[in-house]
Amino acid sequence: MQPTTLCNLDCKYCYLPYRHKRQDMPAAVQRAAAGAAARWTESGHRLEILWHAGEPLTVGVRKFGELLSAWPPRTVHRVQTNATLIDDAWCDLFDRYRVLVSVSIDGPGAMNGDRVTRVGAPAGRRIEAGTAALIRRGIPFDMLSVVRDPSPDAARSIYAHACALGADQLGVLPEETKGTHRDAPQAARRAWADFFHVLYSQWRANPVVRLRELESVANCYDAIRTGVTPEEIQALPVEPIPTVCYDGEVTVMSPDLAGFGHPRHGLFTVGNVLEYPLEDLLDRAGAVAWVREALNGVDACRRTCRYVGACGGSWPANKFFELGRLDATETSYCRNLHQAKVEGALLCRP
Repeated sequence: MQPTTLCNLDCKYCYLPYRHKRQDMPAAVQRAAAGAAARWTESGHRLEILWHAGEPLTVGVRKFGELLSAWPPRTVHRVQTNATLIDDAWCDLFDRYRVLVSVSIDGPGAMNGDRVTRVGAPAGRRIEAGTAALIRRGIPFDMLSVVRDPSPDAARSIYAHACALGADQLGVLPEETKGTHRDAPQAARRAWADFFHVLYSQWRANPVVRLRELESVANCYDAIRTGVTPEEIQALPVEPIPTVCYDGEVTVMSPDLAGFGHPRHGLFTVGNVLEYPLEDLLDRAGAVAWVREALNGVDACRRTCRYVGACGGSWPANKFFELGRLDATETSYCRNLHQAKVEGALLCRP
């Protein structure tokens, strides 16, 4: 769910197209999406919402509370935030709705140099203050770090920082060529594999913060040990990951396509929840031309790539922004993250 397009920061690697505009989600969009969710939960499904695609907290505590209150009682809410606005009032709200918080922070000190305010001032101190409020209130949180330099020292610093803050889980992402950000640095895949090797080694020496990427590799390994075949991997359904934008437009398969389009396909949307029920939009999404192209890309990855078990072959936004097509296969993002995280784990073998 995209409660607003606005972000109060202007991080140098941000890809979001409308982060300088306040375009908040109207109540009608919220009601339409929550209505579909209520029908799903009545059927026994577990519902999890991630509030993202801007800085969700810029809508304010009162508005965000109204957004949360509209969902079925057992809904699991997650929020991805830069933490700069977090204070006791926000902590009260997180406690009330048991919101799972993930903080975007790239490491200690200068490692947050790309996270800046709208006037270009460093945002590190404000991020630290918001994170300190979570720690003071005993609210668990995850960390998500964007990595520009995949050096061994960076891996050690990021993990040590996550441990020092007491994060539950650490996720890492290579800086990406995506959306409005077109100049991501290039590094050899071996450098990224070495980065993950050092990161995993830090965890082995002090296993107090879960590593998201290591867990995904472990899940892959467990699947292979239990006899899952390549053919079964190819037959797995593609996660729809429905993303409801602030205006009700729905994007599938990749939230990072929201707000973008293509001269041939138009906007990357499958319809609007103000016009059709969300269930209907998802049912017929596979017939939309750009989704068919993206699904062809998934099929191509699953037929040709030995790393497909680590990523599923999807990630159409990275394919589109790097290669210009949704049905492409290997990208720099794939090499730097999905392939490197597997190779980094293999380097950890005794």
